[in-house]
Amino acid sequence: MNTVILVLGASGQIGTELTQKLRLVYGNDLVIASDIREGNAEMMTSGPFEIIDATDKETILKIIKKYKVTQVYLLAAMLSATAEQHPQKAWNLNMNSLLAVLDLAKDKHIEKVYWPSSIAVFGPTTPKENTPQKTVMEPSTVYGISKVSGEFWCNYYYEKFGVDVRSLRYPGIISWKTKPGGGTTDYAVDIYFKALKDKKFECFLSENTRLPMMYMDDAVNATIQLMQANSEDVKIRNGYNLAAMSFTPKEIASEIKKQIPDFEITYKTDFRQQIADSWPQSIDDSQTRKDWNWQHQFDLTSMTKDILENLEKNQ
Repeated sequence: MNTVILVLGASGQIGTELTQKLRLVYGNDLVIASDIREGNAEMMTSGPFEIIDATDKETILKIIKKYKVTQVYLLAAMLSATAEQHPQKAWNLNMNSLLAVLDLAKDKHIEKVYWPSSIAVFGPTTPKENTPQKTVMEPSTVYGISKVSGEFWCNYYYEKFGVDVRSLRYPGIISWKTKPGGGTTDYAVDIYFKALKDKKFECFLSENTRLPMMYMDDAVNATIQLMQANSEDVKIRNGYNLAAMSFTPKEIASEIKKQIPDFEITYKTDFRQQIADSWPQSIDDSQTRKDWNWQHQFDLTSMTKDILENLEKNQ
């Protein structure tokens, strides 16, 4: 039987690029993109698109039946910085969408679910260096609370009902294709746009704030690789640690200066500094690498080179 995929939240930062890669892998007509708003031109013209509110279980089921969907990638979420401004709204979106999809899988309408977790599940009491797979999870943000709760729900539905749900704890994701979407690690996306356009950037985090990061290409590949892994190799159902690199605003700025010598960075911290301070500085994902052979491709140098080249080409 064909794999038919529905992506909920396809117009977001990760959804935009993951949808296109899924269409390359599985075929345009077998990947249905959906969001509460339309996506970019490439998404709208390359395959099917449906307007769906990710918390509307009835509409999701209707679309699953219409296209004979076998897998759902649930990416709709309110991110860390935005969620702090709208706690109740964030909780409702992040939780109700997940429970709707898990229920549809429990009732055998779909075979497999992907739901992203995040390093936001960790908090101020979590070990900061090489944060282990199993550790203290006491998040201090609305986003983190919703993600840690979601992890427990995923594990519960797997243990109790045998739902094949899979999840990754994403670090900060960096991309040149889509603009930032309200996350605390977004400075590392915005800095490249501003470096090319204005030759200067004001950072909302302090210069030595070290955070785990990953280039979008690696994040997309890891997601598809996990979903394609044999079920018996997926030993963790709440959320796999995922890592590639860790750096500070100062380090990313000096890497950019190698390509754009007159680039300047200044610092003016805001409420996002407190969020960043509660997160790990580096992640131990040895379990992920062991269970399904995950390998990242990009480090800070190769990522910076790739982003600036692509942004210049596409200006």
